[in-house]
Amino acid sequence: MTDPTPGTVDPQASPIEVRGLVSRFGDHVVHENLDLTVRRGEVLGVVGGSGSGKSVLLNTLIGLKTPEGGSVKIFGQDLDTVSLANWDIIERSWGVLFQRGALFSNLTVSQNIAAPMREHMGLSTAATDDLARLKLALVGLAPGVGALKPAELSGGMVKRVGLARALALDPQLLFLDEPTSGLDPIAAAAFDSLIADLSGGLELTVFMITHDLDSLYAICDRVAVIADRKVAAIGSIDEMLASDHPWIREYFHGPRGRAAAASAGEAA
Repeated sequence: MTDPTPGTVDPQASPIEVRGLVSRFGDHVVHENLDLTVRRGEVLGVVGGSGSGKSVLLNTLIGLKTPEGGSVKIFGQDLDTVSLANWDIIERSWGVLFQRGALFSNLTVSQNIAAPMREHMGLSTAATDDLARLKLALVGLAPGVGALKPAELSGGMVKRVGLARALALDPQLLFLDEPTSGLDPIAAAAFDSLIADLSGGLELTVFMITHDLDSLYAICDRVAVIADRKVAAIGSIDEMLASDHPWIREYFHGPRGRAAAASAGEAA
């Protein structure tokens, strides 16, 4: 596929297309012939047991790890062969919320949000400050939060600031790594609602690693299960419930799975 028009990504291409992915560390194979296609505009929940390679997959998708085999395409561009000019375009097309926020402790909230803008957009300080305030409002935080340091924030606020920074460049693709981990049930539900509102309102494609069954039921269009070194299954919650794969059955039909299903039924 040819490079897209400068400044754009291919509007027809899948946001994420992985084929035959092989990931390993030394002799330890994490992924073997893993295939995954993420549809434009969907919220995809990614689950799997500890050590199944969810974070390795995320790091591969955002270019932090080079795969040992296979291909990874973002909006039709192969990360292994994309030009430097189009790498910058692709990098601007996504935003990432890491599990613990990954905020710079020595910067204020506004400076954290503005960091991607300074790197990629070359805007003035006044312009980035204005945009940072807009992103704070987008994630439900007051303008005054911008002057605080990360150490002054609650866990839920750290998540929201991290999300505001992930949205700084108006991405089309959003990566979320355990977005509700460490949050109490009320804060987790509020964050789920925020993601649902943003994904719909901004027409985002969302790739979300999570252990939170409530999140899967509340906001995910499909679920991808990583097991046996590959995507063992992908589909709707109903399809997951019908699966006879041992890990999937234990995950979705165990006590927490039944509780999440009951809670989703009550909310419907």
